[in-house]
Amino acid sequence: MFYKNKTIQLEITATSDGISEIKFTASLPELPPSTPNHPHLLLLKKELDAYFSGQLQQFTVPLDLTIGTDFQKEVWSALTKIPYGQIVTYADIAQIIKRPYAYRAVGQANRKNPLPILIPCHRVCGKNGTLTGYTGNSEKGLTTKQFLIDLETQNKRLQP
Repeated sequence: MFYKNKTIQLEITATSDGISEIKFTASLPELPPSTPNHPHLLLLKKELDAYFSGQLQQFTVPLDLTIGTDFQKEVWSALTKIPYGQIVTYADIAQIIKRPYAYRAVGQANRKNPLPILIPCHRVCGKNGTLTGYTGNSEKGLTTKQFLIDLETQNKRLQP
């Protein structure tokens, strides 16, 4: 499935177990608008629309994490517990998973995250609060990371 809003373009893959991959894309194929028929993709489309409009803070769509090492899955699980609109550091995640010196490995696990946005690696910054790495560590990646952080920060303030 392809997903597009004013700022974000995504290519999304699902299996019978859940969403398995999300890729940011610079351009999408010129296809007529269509509605996905896969139940996980239908739910994700609704949830992404709600997320980007500030109406959703936690995704419920099932995830298929059959790829990844045990360590990566441990890091990804910890990332899903970062509250909406909150920023933590790689060292914070290393502490959470009880491997306080593994902050660089945590960064590498973030880089391998197959489900950005759903597993919110954008909520993780460097120890001094600087934006570090996102979707290939390109300038566009850092712009996207800042966009997601700003979106959540703004929407969090608007919530009662």
